[in-house]
Amino acid sequence: MAKKKRIIIALGGNAIQQKGEKGTHEESFANVRATMKAVAPIAMSKEFEVIITHGNGPQVGNLLIQNAAGKTSVPEMPLFLCDAMSQGEIGYWMEQSLGDFFDAKGNKKHIVTVLSQVVVKKNDPAFKAPTKPVGPFYTKEEAEKIQAESGFIFKEDAGRGFRRVVPSPEPVDFVETNVVQDLIKCGHTVIAGGGGGIPVIRKGKRLEGIDAVIDKDKTTAVMGDLLKADLFVILTAIPEVRLNFGKPEEKKVHEMTVAEAKKYIKEGHFAEGSMKPKIEAAVQFLTGGKKRKVLITDAASLTKAMKGGAGTWIVN
Repeated sequence: MAKKKRIIIALGGNAIQQKGEKGTHEESFANVRATMKAVAPIAMSKEFEVIITHGNGPQVGNLLIQNAAGKTSVPEMPLFLCDAMSQGEIGYWMEQSLGDFFDAKGNKKHIVTVLSQVVVKKNDPAFKAPTKPVGPFYTKEEAEKIQAESGFIFKEDAGRGFRRVVPSPEPVDFVETNVVQDLIKCGHTVIAGGGGGIPVIRKGKRLEGIDAVIDKDKTTAVMGDLLKADLFVILTAIPEVRLNFGKPEEKKVHEMTVAEAKKYIKEGHFAEGSMKPKIEAAVQFLTGGKKRKVLITDAASLTKAMKGGAGTWIVN
């Protein structure tokens, strides 16, 4: 029997909540369901072992807004705990959606969401220079008003509007690696590393939560390496990577090498907090094995891209 190919698929937080949406349960569930419809055939295939990760920027941002609005009535929760809450809600949407698609095809695989902790360093420079966008988009005027009232830091997000930014330290270890390994070996589809994981620091033998939102693509690269994945799929808002994104000379890229990816990063083609960390994560994952590959595309193009007819492939 041929060895199964292990695939780790990272779903962007904004694929769960689209720009202009309020972020209701109904909207988010519909978005997740549409994406899971594209992922389900891969997860059900006997050729693949599948781990799914996801972002949480809009969702954790909304939890922070709820925190601020309700602080006179109930205690505010720390950011790392909001990360944990978002893992639960998004994992629920994914399990429900995938479960329905599995049942419709008579597939008996189980789907398991693993509450996931990711180790970061307490002295990571990111804690002094927040860059990770969370929450909804605002106009410049709205962002300046909220910043003046709350002290939150806002930055423009790839020309789409202004969003609050929080620390985004580098992931250095995935605590639940052995748990996910065991579940995969049992034939389950695993959802893990949600929102980049719950950020924790090591204090001797203890783990302690710390306020941050880790970039989910960088966490997925670490997970993919530890779990010995063959393919890292990054689902984002566009069908393929673009150079000079949003400019008249914009150019689609269907394949690039690690060397070319590093060159494009250096030339400033990719926005901070948007495509740049995706390309950096791809490079990081690929350095762990010569036969590994990375695919960047959107959910609508996934089936075609898996056959080589769409998306952007990054290879050694």
